[in-house]
Amino acid sequence: MALTHFDAEGHAHMVDVGDKPVTDRIATARGWVKMSPQTLDLIVKGTAKKGDVLGVARLAGIMGAKRTADLIPLCHPLPITKVSLDLVPDDSLPGVRLEATVKTSGQTGVEMEALTAVTTAALTVYDMLKAADRAMELGGIHVALKDGGKSGRYEAQQ
Repeated sequence: MALTHFDAEGHAHMVDVGDKPVTDRIATARGWVKMSPQTLDLIVKGTAKKGDVLGVARLAGIMGAKRTADLIPLCHPLPITKVSLDLVPDDSLPGVRLEATVKTSGQTGVEMEALTAVTTAALTVYDMLKAADRAMELGGIHVALKDGGKSGRYEAQQ
């Protein structure tokens, strides 16, 4: 399989998507933040010293999706039409499960934006709670769904 971000000489370059048709595209990414049950309690009870952990993390994730092209060198800036984030406390982790969905109508997909949204939200959860629990762990970050464009639909195996 040839990598599209390298030219014939092996130099990195931004892929030319100019000839690709504009299509509706969607991507969903997922991940988690594991923490102690006591730290999760701070989120659930709303008693974290820095405030509304999930609300701030949701906004950070949206902002991250919008700034993806500024962070990932060969990523195209895209007209994002929707970003949504679900952050759900989960006693079985214990921690928070994160899911971001990003939509656009464009010439390339939004997988990177969805991944950036989840990662930024997870980092924000860590930042807001690190004084209570430095042992938190971020993980499981992956593309769960992408649809649209020439390659069609992809769904990760559960």
